[in-house]
Amino acid sequence: MIFALLRRLGQMLFVMFGISVLVFLIFFATPGADPAARIAGRNASPEVLEAVRKSFGFDQPIYVQYFTMMKKLFITGDLTSFVNRGWKVVPAVMDTIPVTLSLVIGAAVLWVVFGLLIGLVAAATRGSWLDKLLMVLGLIGISMPVYWLGEMMNLLTQSRYHDTWLFSWVPPLGYKNLTENPKGWFLTLVIPWFTLSILYIGLYGRVLRAAIIESLQEDYIRTARAKGLSETRILLRHALRTSLISFVTLFGLDFGALVGGSALLTEVVFGLQGVGKLTYDALQNLDLPVIMATVMYASFFVVMANALVDVVYILLDPRVRTA
Repeated sequence: MIFALLRRLGQMLFVMFGISVLVFLIFFATPGADPAARIAGRNASPEVLEAVRKSFGFDQPIYVQYFTMMKKLFITGDLTSFVNRGWKVVPAVMDTIPVTLSLVIGAAVLWVVFGLLIGLVAAATRGSWLDKLLMVLGLIGISMPVYWLGEMMNLLTQSRYHDTWLFSWVPPLGYKNLTENPKGWFLTLVIPWFTLSILYIGLYGRVLRAAIIESLQEDYIRTARAKGLSETRILLRHALRTSLISFVTLFGLDFGALVGGSALLTEVVFGLQGVGKLTYDALQNLDLPVIMATVMYASFFVVMANALVDVVYILLDPRVRTA
């Protein structure tokens, strides 16, 4: 098991290195383009262009440029935005990480708990009216765009019914720091958590139901029934454990992508200055140092999430340990 974990860690580091090289080549080594002009932004003066070339070593060989960029990004942390003069990129990204993590982790708890509950109940009552009702509700949740649902929630909680007893507790849009105001942090994120998780609750419930029903047809389930085990134990101890493989795979991909910035629409609708919103603003201004930093950050979380999924595979399925 230890060997499998070390091997997966080595693969993760190799993938991160490959991503960093690819991102650097795309942003700063494209033939026929001046990387200094890209970084300095529109209408940059010759003095600024020269300062950018000197700062990033664009007069040096390409491998020196790469290591200079990685040093600024991961070691010294002095990568600077030339669009927003003097703005340190790495601290700016680090400031947005708690916002995105707070949003995604809270939503993930909701969609995992309710996705498991819906999938289990639907699979246990397959073919019944309850199963059909849960699947219809799940389909409705999948069909509602996050930006539309978020705007509807804001219309109800911030405008039309804000002064009623039902939503008078909802604070204004924005983010409050967890360490400074835990209650305010929770209240500002309840509605965004619910909005972001609706899509995934329906999706995960349907995926888990299908996986459990498929597992219940396997030979080991028939053997368990022949031994006289109860249907509840068979469902929870045998069918669910096997079915969690697909559930965990989906969760790793979605969680990594959302933490990496895919929660952009939710952040914009609810006024949360997270990684997705920071990336969007940088794209609007063509702020390449910020874009590069957020892309590297996003790739790190996607790769890390997939590595954790592999670890969970080892815990769920003993056959993976010897594979």
